[in-house]
Amino acid sequence: MLNRSAHLSLTEQLAERFAERIRTRLLPVGARLPSVRECARQQGVSPYTVVAAYDQLLAQGLVEARRQRGFFVRDVAQKLPATAPGRSLEAVRHLVREGAGGTPLGVPSGSRINATALIRGMFHQASAHPQPGAGVFPMDWLETSFLPAAVRKVTAADTLRENSLSYGDPMGSPELREVLSRRLQDLGVPAPPAQVMTTVGATHALDIVSRTLLKAGDPVMVEEPGWSVEFARLDALGMRVLPVPRRAEGPDLEVMARYCEAHAPKLFVSVSVFHNPTGYCLSPGSAHQVLQLAQRYNFHVVEDDTYSHIAPEHATRLTVLDGLRRSIYVSGFAKILAPAWRVGYLAAPADLMERMLDTKLLSTLTTPSLLEKALALCIEQGQLRRHAERMRMRLAQARSRSVQLALEAGCTFAAEPAGMFGWVETGVDTDVLAQRMLDEGYLIAPGALFHASRQPCTLMRINFTTTQDAAFWRVFQRVVAQSR
Repeated sequence: MLNRSAHLSLTEQLAERFAERIRTRLLPVGARLPSVRECARQQGVSPYTVVAAYDQLLAQGLVEARRQRGFFVRDVAQKLPATAPGRSLEAVRHLVREGAGGTPLGVPSGSRINATALIRGMFHQASAHPQPGAGVFPMDWLETSFLPAAVRKVTAADTLRENSLSYGDPMGSPELREVLSRRLQDLGVPAPPAQVMTTVGATHALDIVSRTLLKAGDPVMVEEPGWSVEFARLDALGMRVLPVPRRAEGPDLEVMARYCEAHAPKLFVSVSVFHNPTGYCLSPGSAHQVLQLAQRYNFHVVEDDTYSHIAPEHATRLTVLDGLRRSIYVSGFAKILAPAWRVGYLAAPADLMERMLDTKLLSTLTTPSLLEKALALCIEQGQLRRHAERMRMRLAQARSRSVQLALEAGCTFAAEPAGMFGWVETGVDTDVLAQRMLDEGYLIAPGALFHASRQPCTLMRINFTTTQDAAFWRVFQRVVAQSR
């Protein structure tokens, strides 16, 4: 809370608190500040103090006042006039149900997507508490003895010189690509080493695919709710994001077909297994129909299998059914092993590999050979597999405890709990809740971040590994009760 004995006045402290959150994007562009009366109640100060603090933010150009609506975070970098907001998921479904009188489905072109709020939150420790909105496993879960041993082995004198003083293979370490090829074939993905390329994490792999196959203005189908970074990345590249509602069995095929007829999309991006944020896994029937649409309407399918290491190997994957004809497989090791190593990879049709390599060369030249060779050792010796098995067991225990605590706190689950994340119904606006929880030292991931067009949402994504603490849920219950 604000400190009345500090050398700064209460007004200055409150203004600086909001200013810091705006600068670090924890209060994203377009976010509404609490009303004067509500803020005064939350912070235990007078309305006059709040008005004075908001005046300071106005003077700094960080917020703008909208008549009879309140104060909103400004986009100081935005030079172009705002575009019309995209339609919500329910609006898309309504158009499909009603047929829209022959009018093409709306596209949220240039929508304001604030995924950086969540990304910056990864690097902004709100407090020493475990953070419910985190997208990674806790550090103590990732600690291993075999990683340092592998690094020591590949940094022996001769190896260190060889792999430090040259760029290495542009496609990536041959050793790693060989073991990745075997792993993919174990999953059922027919990818020889020549069709495997390493990248700087899975996000880089997705970026290579987009820059290779698309140009500005091209329409791209992406599941919604979905990974906020993918919405924002495509939007920043100038693509037209087409949100496809994601259901338990897979994407809304009716919406996809209408998009195909109206917009001729070039790409569909999907998280088939342990979808983020819902935890859904694709059904075989839905997968076959997606691939039939891809064949009929001539678009590629990108399968982001980021959570493959904690998923059952028998889970349905589009690339297995398609055999890398119209599909591209993307994955990495940041989630399960070493976030800072940023080792990812893609497997693609043979006729696309040269173009993909050209794109990689233009963005990063090559990828770090030493880390890739160390990772290849860990995979080849079975250490990664055993580590993943331990993580799966530990995650199952964490998920069970977290679900129990969430239900006791009055929440429900909008999707059956599975994988690493839970999609939780809170009953209150989670954008507002997120700011209240930051005051308490907790970073949560509000549901609006997982939609192409940010709008009020009562859902939030939780990380099962960081929500096992009953103390968090007690704070959550108190703040929710105050927000109603």
